[in-house]
Amino acid sequence: MKNNFIKELLIGDLKASLPIIQGGMGVRISLSGLAAAVANQGGIGVIATAGIGILEPDNYTDWLGANIRVLKSEIKKARALTKGIIGVNIMRALSNYADMVKTAIEEKIDIIFSGAGLPLHLPEFLNNNSKTKLVPIVSSGRAAQIITKNWTEKYNYVPDAIVVEGPMAGGHLGFNEEKIFKSEFSLDILIPDVIEAIKPFEEKYKKYIPVIAAGGIYTGRDIYKYLKIGAAGVQMGTRFVATVECDASTEFKQAYINAHKEDIIIIKSPVGMPGRAIRNKFIDDVNDGKKHPFKCPYHCIITCNYKDTPYCIAFALLNASKGNLDNGFAFAGSNVYRINKIVSVKELIDSLIDEYEVMSEIPYRLTNTAALP
Repeated sequence: MKNNFIKELLIGDLKASLPIIQGGMGVRISLSGLAAAVANQGGIGVIATAGIGILEPDNYTDWLGANIRVLKSEIKKARALTKGIIGVNIMRALSNYADMVKTAIEEKIDIIFSGAGLPLHLPEFLNNNSKTKLVPIVSSGRAAQIITKNWTEKYNYVPDAIVVEGPMAGGHLGFNEEKIFKSEFSLDILIPDVIEAIKPFEEKYKKYIPVIAAGGIYTGRDIYKYLKIGAAGVQMGTRFVATVECDASTEFKQAYINAHKEDIIIIKSPVGMPGRAIRNKFIDDVNDGKKHPFKCPYHCIITCNYKDTPYCIAFALLNASKGNLDNGFAFAGSNVYRINKIVSVKELIDSLIDEYEVMSEIPYRLTNTAALP
């Protein structure tokens, strides 16, 4: 893999030759196959823990045990496939959050990425021998400040990096519907906001905290733009779905390829947050008041109002990942409609680098990167 221009991404003592983190996507979209493929190209591969054990035979009777077992298995599989950097994404809103964190640390995962709520107590799971890096996912400078202040005061622990996810991301969003399309909440504004918010902590504790841009990043040009703004790297999810190595079904990937711009909508999720998804008949039926009866044996998301919701989001996302889109739907980022074919992870990475290199040969003449030609 060629990489003559893009700088390395340093997270503590970990060094990724490519400053690209593959976003963690559940349910069962990004597992060991995709994560290892990205790590082998020099990026950071991420296994999503949300619903990871849902296909186990005992998932109804032992939800916790099933998820722990599969998480251990997926980490081991990834380790067998790559010597690169592997992380896990663990949503703070998961009812089995603590057990997923403990399991990941026991398996010596390189990095834990945690969002969907403020992971205020994440450092308490580490022990003196832990080498796992902790990276919160935030949507504002204020959230970054709150987490960093809490971690440093209670645990004497400085975040190893911070992912800033803007409102153009796929899946559940850390913004209410009013803010999603307002320019003042764009990633271009959020990145400098977070960098400024954590600067006092970097100075006080003499530790560099790399800021990672996420949400709607699609091209090498985008990578160039956000690195120029001040980000140390980027996180990309949607682009990695339509790859050969992605763990989702071919039908799920095809839904990305078939999507048009007008199909990308914001839905109200049962977990209480807005989400970006590809409109289909399932979503239309829900909007028309049709219910999909289910029994909830495990209450996997703390904020889910499972007694009143018209469908189970875990089952809907699982069905979609398996290709049964009549009984589910696909989360996706704002640029999903631009995808037109399935490629290998290597082909995708090479194209991103090519696009980045074209931009890097253009003199950086403007401080406002949005105005770049």
